[in-house]
Amino acid sequence: VQLQASGGGLVQAGGSLRLSCTASGSTFSRNSVAWFRQSPGKERAFVAAMKWSNSIAVYADSVKGRFTLSRDSAKNTAYLQMNNLKPEDTAVYYCAVSIMSTTTPNTYAWKSWGQGTLVTVSS
Repeated sequence: VQLQASGGGLVQAGGSLRLSCTASGSTFSRNSVAWFRQSPGKERAFVAAMKWSNSIAVYADSVKGRFTLSRDSAKNTAYLQMNNLKPEDTAVYYCAVSIMSTTTPNTYAWKSWGQGTLVTVSS
């Protein structure tokens, strides 16, 4: 499966962005989907994930209440709505999928990755 992430950009603190992740070669209805992010000099960190078997999302504590993960199976696209953005949210955001029904924050479980989209939040 190939993933294309988009929607990143420059936004002021308190603003919002919506990231998209479109899959080709497979469907989100049979893949768990996740978002991770990586800041310069830091390891890739879990942001949110949703099992393919249900629509219940789990979130990192740092984004809980501000970010919302959703998917549109008809469009084969997953979204990450990010509200009340903070400078510490600045990172390259990656989407990933797994054929397992999982929401694990461990990167090794996610076999297919998009190319990343840069989010910059200014203070």
